[in-house]
Amino acid sequence: MALMSEPVVSLQDDTRKQLGAFLRARRESLDPQRLGLPRSGRRRTPGLRREEVAMLADVGVTWYTWLEQGRDVNPSSAVMAAVAKALQCTPTEARHLFVLAGLPPGEAPQAVCCEGISEGTRRLLDTLMPKPASIQKPNFDIVAWNDSFGHLMGVDFNDIPPEDRNCIYLFLTHPAWRARLGRRDDVLPIFVSYFRAAMAEHRGDPLWEAKLARFFAVSEEFKTLWHQRNDVRGVENQLKLFTHPELGDFTLQQMYWYSAPRNGSRLLVYLPVDEAGERAMAWLAAQGK
Repeated sequence: MALMSEPVVSLQDDTRKQLGAFLRARRESLDPQRLGLPRSGRRRTPGLRREEVAMLADVGVTWYTWLEQGRDVNPSSAVMAAVAKALQCTPTEARHLFVLAGLPPGEAPQAVCCEGISEGTRRLLDTLMPKPASIQKPNFDIVAWNDSFGHLMGVDFNDIPPEDRNCIYLFLTHPAWRARLGRRDDVLPIFVSYFRAAMAEHRGDPLWEAKLARFFAVSEEFKTLWHQRNDVRGVENQLKLFTHPELGDFTLQQMYWYSAPRNGSRLLVYLPVDEAGERAMAWLAAQGK
């Protein structure tokens, strides 16, 4: 008897399913009352109904239902923008939505090549001492750093294989790195949302797929969050809490500068914002003496 082969799921089919899952997650996260929608009977599920999203976006209910179900529909940029607005998407979420729909995002992705670090870049990182600084790729690979960054994170990058020098991978596998970060329970979901947003523009890229598979292999929690949640976030400047065995807890301002284009490699620098941060900088400065 001939064996039946399993159906082949194409990349396009998988992307449509991800689009549908993302739309559903956004729809279910919204509060109808905050959007000014009238009460209309008991809601069996949280968030908006499909017909309410269709009304807000001025599209047909059946068409929107098909879109959320991952069917083969071809939305225009104008219609997808209306859907994104109806779902209260942030700019990062709207960009993610456009990429999954096969539409050009507002800032078209461009190929970026940043395998080597120039002598000028090395001097820049050293000049920033004792402020911790590093150069990172869009996939969170760390390609260059100064000594203060290593001291801040409790690692010697020279002892870490190049393929392991990745912010997410180190958080998942390196106890000292993970211990230096405050509010650790919140870090992994944020990393998952960062990587999902960045990977949307690299689906099918074997290097990105391998990176994701590596995260799955070392962390079942990362894998579970990836499949259960559809949050996306862009990396942003923010206050970041650190925990140090000698200095205790302190907060630093996380600042990013991007090379051209916007989704290229980025320079990350940490700056003090208070006396505790200044003491941390003084301690980092002393490590280089």
